[in-house]
Amino acid sequence: MRTAALIDRDASISWLCLPRFDSDACCAALLGDENNGHWCIQPSEAVRSRSRRYRGETLVLETLFETAQGSVAVIDFMPVASKGDNEEDVMRIVEGRSGCVPMRCHAAFRFGYGRLMPWLSQDEDCISAVAGPDGLRMAAPIGLETRGSDIIASFEVRAGEQVPFVLTWYTPFRNVPSHRDALRSLEETECWWREWSSRCQVADRYREPVVRSLITLKALTHIETGGMVGAPTTSLPEQPGAGLNWDYRYTWLRDATFTLYALLSSGYRDEAYAWREWLLRAVAGDPGKLQPLYGLAGERRLYEHEIEWLEGFNGCRPVRIGNDAFRQNQLDVYGEVMDGLHLARVHHIEPSHNMWDIQCKMIDFLEQHWSEKGAGLWESREPPRHYTHSKVMAWVAVDRVIKGAEHFGLDGDVQRWRALRQRIHDDVCTHGFNRERNSFVQSYGADALDASLLLLPQVGFLPIEDPRILGTIEAIQAELVHDGFVYRYSHGDEDRHLTEGEGAFLVCSFWLVDTLELLGRHDEARDLFDKLLSVRNDLGLLAEEYHPIARCQLGNFPQAFSHVGLINSAHNLSKDMPDHKGPAQERSDEGR
Repeated sequence: MRTAALIDRDASISWLCLPRFDSDACCAALLGDENNGHWCIQPSEAVRSRSRRYRGETLVLETLFETAQGSVAVIDFMPVASKGDNEEDVMRIVEGRSGCVPMRCHAAFRFGYGRLMPWLSQDEDCISAVAGPDGLRMAAPIGLETRGSDIIASFEVRAGEQVPFVLTWYTPFRNVPSHRDALRSLEETECWWREWSSRCQVADRYREPVVRSLITLKALTHIETGGMVGAPTTSLPEQPGAGLNWDYRYTWLRDATFTLYALLSSGYRDEAYAWREWLLRAVAGDPGKLQPLYGLAGERRLYEHEIEWLEGFNGCRPVRIGNDAFRQNQLDVYGEVMDGLHLARVHHIEPSHNMWDIQCKMIDFLEQHWSEKGAGLWESREPPRHYTHSKVMAWVAVDRVIKGAEHFGLDGDVQRWRALRQRIHDDVCTHGFNRERNSFVQSYGADALDASLLLLPQVGFLPIEDPRILGTIEAIQAELVHDGFVYRYSHGDEDRHLTEGEGAFLVCSFWLVDTLELLGRHDEARDLFDKLLSVRNDLGLLAEEYHPIARCQLGNFPQAFSHVGLINSAHNLSKDMPDHKGPAQERSDEGR
């Protein structure tokens, strides 16, 4: 809940940023090679088989190795963060299961995204690695040695033995932190996650994928700020070799309503409250300076640059740090923010006295600017357009503030707002609907389709049974879907097959599940949901995209928005629960 480590199938940490998700990486082998930083603990002899799992409903990872000499597990975890704690620990426990297995540890920490070799110093049972403002201390009850700028060790583990390694980040100009007991921390961490997961409210049929997704979202939420990163990685390609490599270690306003529904539907009000508070802090101030994304604490300047010394994932350059999409004009975020704040009020999350004032100021701004062109929710870097989805979300913003006045007795010029809502609705229906195609289209005057149009009935813009909505769904299924997987938009190239390029967007595929469920096509919706579950990796995690031909996940990983989509779809499908109304139906009803 401060940062994340990505660990491969060989129990090697190939990506680790400390002390925050968006800090410089000290292990960057994921985007380069082992010389850019990694930490492996493995058998030193041939491995016959390997497997891994999370230990129950926790974030404790266990990798099991089988060798000719016996079996051994590497147990990886971070102790659960607490507010005010300035230390960050990665703990790894090697546990003998059978026989006697020779092991090796090799840690090559490289600060500054794999560029800076640290200065190493040894003291009893620990070695410190320091470079500028960053310090790492590795402690273990075995003989750690230095070799150049690397830390190495060779040791044996017998059945029943446990060898703990503790890596602690600290600031070298402050006091060196005290040692923490890894074995006790493991017990405390497992207990904490099991208790947290036990509060999940979901139908038994969908418990496993929903709990795993909720744990992932919780882990990606910063304990101090309440902000949730889109993913803990940067520059994992959406399309290999196309340069579509972006930094997702920031917080997007667009995730607001979907995330709140996922948390509230699952019974996590405290997390929903923390997310709502982050949202309020981010949007406070001049509504004309609202950004699509922010840093974890609400930082605004996320300047983008390229790291030339990293070759990229599987050689896919460039590696980008920062995200220039923060500069874009994306009108749809106003609708997401307003809808999220309205949802919080509907669910009786303790209201802030500033919330209504902020909403009214946002509507005043939107009244003057809703008709402008923008970048759209896919953050296109092409010239701005009148994106249909963006206009619909402007309608949502006005609609929800009207609902706030009508349902909660809040002060406002409702008559003026109603007239504005109707103007936007008429504009979208006139310019965003293509009569020849019998479908709404990506942008005014265009022929291209867009998967975001699946959201029109969910936000209540038009009822699901409206002929224009039915025509749009039919067109999207015909042109943007391959084997059930939904692509973001069409490229307008008749000679290019849909699957030639980036992968299908997983959250869009979950939107199709929700749409089918709203249409009453329950069996189709459940079949598609099951298919989407089948593309998760062996630990139940999802990236941003999936390529149904290459059969691989693409994009940054794990992707919060994909897991939010999974959770909401599971709740939409849980019709067997008493008095249950899924997020899609609830949101649709709010717009009517």
